[in-house]
Amino acid sequence: MTIRFGVLTLSDRSSRGEREDVSGPALARRIDGEGWFVRRQLILPDEESIIRETLAQWADSGELDVILTTGGSGFGPRDVTPEATRAIIEREAPGLAEVMRAASLKITPHAMLSRSVAGIRKKTLIINLPGSPKGAVENLEAVLPVLEHAVKLLQDSPEAEAGH
Repeated sequence: MTIRFGVLTLSDRSSRGEREDVSGPALARRIDGEGWFVRRQLILPDEESIIRETLAQWADSGELDVILTTGGSGFGPRDVTPEATRAIIEREAPGLAEVMRAASLKITPHAMLSRSVAGIRKKTLIINLPGSPKGAVENLEAVLPVLEHAVKLLQDSPEAEAGH
């Protein structure tokens, strides 16, 4: 199954060109390694209204199955990605955020500072990932085993019930 991804990097410095975005490309490489496709990739500042608008537009377009955000999910005063995500999702998917934190806690105690959320808008799954390339890819790895099934369920595919 082909999964269509959007990768949204949220960083004031990267959006201003002061720092190279390495997390977005790292996620894109990992997605490509699965044989899936990154259809949209963008860098935005840590502005809640802009993040909300972009997430909603991408999810509502019908062009993406999964949107991954990287950055803006920690304790910093400008870290507003979880708030923007919660504002536009219709249903939360807490198990995904829980498994990412659990997997990360095996690597670093800083994982307990993650405020990442995951949820569904229409037929698109949105997952917040950390801003570091290492953390973003590690968290993606934690949820990779269920993404194809999740997308089939969201698409109401008859194949989704196979093996249940």
